[in-house]
Amino acid sequence: MTGRVANLLSTKLDPIARLTSRTHSALYRRFSGRAFGKFLRKPVILVDVVGRISGEPRPVMLMRIGRGDSYVVCGSNAGNDRTPNWYRNLQAAGTATVEVDGHRVPVRFREVTDQTEYDECWVLLTEGYPDFASYKELTNRRLPVGILEPQ
Repeated sequence: MTGRVANLLSTKLDPIARLTSRTHSALYRRFSGRAFGKFLRKPVILVDVVGRISGEPRPVMLMRIGRGDSYVVCGSNAGNDRTPNWYRNLQAAGTATVEVDGHRVPVRFREVTDQTEYDECWVLLTEGYPDFASYKELTNRRLPVGILEPQ
């Protein structure tokens, strides 16, 4: 249910979704993750990546899906038919900074291309945030999956 609501927000009410995301990012940073460290009762991380067009830092809140000391990210865009800008920024930059519980860590981005690894990551993603399964049903594109590895 929440996956379909997120899809509706991002497709029909995009300005509201963007404002909500920006506000969440600012509050998370303001309180160093001690407050606003969850979204729909699921833990999140703050990722700062340089915009591929603007060259400016672009913060984005993502679900906190751990894999060892790395994080798995999914460019679901709530099931929209286009890959989100933050994911395309990660592809272009290759690096970012992750903030978790007030600690900032530089990371290297790696797209998952191997099907076996993709399937393993997909299990982690849907266990950590079941709405990813809804997003997959709502789009015809393959949802890109990447790994943020500490440098």
